[in-house]
Amino acid sequence: MCGIVGYIGDKNVVEILVTGLKRLEYRGYDSAGIAVVDNKENKINIVKRAGKIRTLEEALKCYSLKGSIGLGHTRWATHGVPSEVNSHPHTDCKGNIALVHNGIIENFYELREQLIKDGHTFTSQTDTEVVAHLIEKYFSLGAKTLEEATAAALKEVEGAYALGIISLWDKDKIVAARNGSPLVVGLGEGENFIASDVPAILKYTNKVIFLDDKEIITITKNKVKVMDLEGNIKEKAISTIEWDVESAEKGGYPHFMLKEICEQPRVIRDTLRGRISRDKKKILLADMNIKEEELLKKEKIFIVACGTAYYAGLTGKYILENMVDLPVEVDLASEFRYRKPKINPQTLVMSVTQSGETADTLASIRYAREKDAKVISICNVVGSTIARESDGVIYTYAGPEIGVASTKAYTAQLTAFYLFAVYLSTLLGNISDREREDMISELEKTADLVEKIINNQEEIVRIAEKYHKFTNALYLGRKFNYPNALEGALKLKEISYIHAEGYAAGEMKHGPIALVDENFMVVAIAVQDSVYDKMVSNIQEIRARRGKVIVIATEGDKEIKKFADDVIYIPKTSEMFYPPVVVVPLQLLAYYIAVKRGCDVDQPRNLAKSVTVE
Repeated sequence: MCGIVGYIGDKNVVEILVTGLKRLEYRGYDSAGIAVVDNKENKINIVKRAGKIRTLEEALKCYSLKGSIGLGHTRWATHGVPSEVNSHPHTDCKGNIALVHNGIIENFYELREQLIKDGHTFTSQTDTEVVAHLIEKYFSLGAKTLEEATAAALKEVEGAYALGIISLWDKDKIVAARNGSPLVVGLGEGENFIASDVPAILKYTNKVIFLDDKEIITITKNKVKVMDLEGNIKEKAISTIEWDVESAEKGGYPHFMLKEICEQPRVIRDTLRGRISRDKKKILLADMNIKEEELLKKEKIFIVACGTAYYAGLTGKYILENMVDLPVEVDLASEFRYRKPKINPQTLVMSVTQSGETADTLASIRYAREKDAKVISICNVVGSTIARESDGVIYTYAGPEIGVASTKAYTAQLTAFYLFAVYLSTLLGNISDREREDMISELEKTADLVEKIINNQEEIVRIAEKYHKFTNALYLGRKFNYPNALEGALKLKEISYIHAEGYAAGEMKHGPIALVDENFMVVAIAVQDSVYDKMVSNIQEIRARRGKVIVIATEGDKEIKKFADDVIYIPKTSEMFYPPVVVVPLQLLAYYIAVKRGCDVDQPRNLAKSVTVE
């Protein structure tokens, strides 16, 4: 999500850090900063600003930073609103340590409370700052080197991290560590680098080492040493990057959209991270900010959203009504206010938004608050307008989406709905302890199932080749996967410009079946669930009209081949948890069809990423 760059050598570190951060701007960010070791003054100079890198550059003109060791960072907020004080780098109490961090420290609150009791003073709202104070703690307890203090500190840390660390107590080196967030080391002549992604350092070197989880690396200008947390030396292969800068920004993928589809296992894990108690008895939603006794009084839920987020909201309705004994309505945010919905203080309104700035959705929650309803938003951007104006927020840690057609934001939003449904049903007493534990276990498996699909795309590529010249498509689904039919059709029309419609399969006979002939493509979601037989009947009706049928089916279902022209198999899960698994082959099918048609999948015509006007 964030960007890291670090340098040690003999060159002007400020120029290298700023250049590297600019190469990471595509990742999205809300603030930027650098830290530079001044050996003559024996201090670490830090300059950071909220906003774009150009704002940081203007600020740097007022300083005469000199040095050859430093760290740079662009931040995408997860804890604490975008601001100068919450920007990275962060320091310990006395400024002897500076560090930058990507990821999420799950147990930061407990660590922070203990460190405050021990006399440490915090200046930010971030989870990151606890790591600086932990390293400070272990230096005070006798650690002799920066890597020793870092290893000891990280044994207390739970969560994901990519860290770059410098210290006046152990100068002339950078220590870095990784667990669950990517980190790469660049190898030069008399200089070395760290970065969260290859583009930051590709101007200077194409020789890199990719760190694995639970590894710590120490770099000086002439040497690199990799260890595990126990201090055991690790031998690492050196890779040569053959990509150009544009390809490197995409992680070697041909398009941002494919990169973001393939990031979804990580997105699901990050959105779950730190929100499930170890004993699986509680869902922990730190930014809820609505008292439990208030939630217990709610008699109805409205969900408002636009586009892909609206389809996530429709899935959320199925999830919530399946688990919570409350009625749930879903509205297009652009229509919500104008139909004058009946809202009162016993109403809970949920908005779903990637950007947190969607104009219609913002207007809807303002209308709801005028009626004294409480608002909970599922949002991807900390400090966005919708996040600020909501009573509670469930942040989706998807990171920025560059591709205009939303993919990973959708699965993150579904994950947030599962979390909230378990949270609310537990609060209302609608599920037993055993049911809750089973649901959490199924939810935690979702990322692995998605990963399995992403690692086996060959059949989807073949099917896309077969169908890319079709000009019309119908997507069919039922129950939990009806919204996925809508989302699958939206993805295809957005990026391939093929006319596509999504329908509840039971509605097909009420009109759409008139369109079906041998030149009509139908994508049917027929996983093994409670409506499987109904879907098979609908598929047979399509085949009787000579329509071409692609079926999304559960692994092991050989019978479905009798009724399909082509089958895309996905791993089995329980009925309610199919949506985030099913949507991935729908995204990939749309992507590969659009590529075969020569379309610009990252920037489809007439579309904008965030709709900020009505």
